[in-house]
Amino acid sequence: MLGHADFEAQNLRWHDDIRAVHDWDSLAWQPEAALAGAASGAFASDSPPTLAPIGSSAAFLAAYQDLRGRRYTAEEQEVAWAASLWAAAHNARWEALHGDPPVSGDAVRAQAAERLRRANA
Repeated sequence: MLGHADFEAQNLRWHDDIRAVHDWDSLAWQPEAALAGAASGAFASDSPPTLAPIGSSAAFLAAYQDLRGRRYTAEEQEVAWAASLWAAAHNARWEALHGDPPVSGDAVRAQAAERLRRANA
């Protein structure tokens, strides 16, 4: 699937529903579950960017599957949970390289084990 791989709040504009998505240099060709999973980890992120709480990611993935009318397979669930760390890991790298406060880094350290457990990784 072709989709947006940086689904952070600062890249979205909406009024009742999403009206525009910015930052299209983050266009990616990935499995649908990977794009949805990445969005589930980043959708609540603003400035500074961080990682959504695990419960929020789970609710995002459940709502996404409900709206699309098909539940993910076990393998797709694993892909989605693994991909939920992508943006936060990228942002943690940025923080470390630039000496920024470790907002994403702290979130990754706190949540990675559980997200990776759900990913069976």
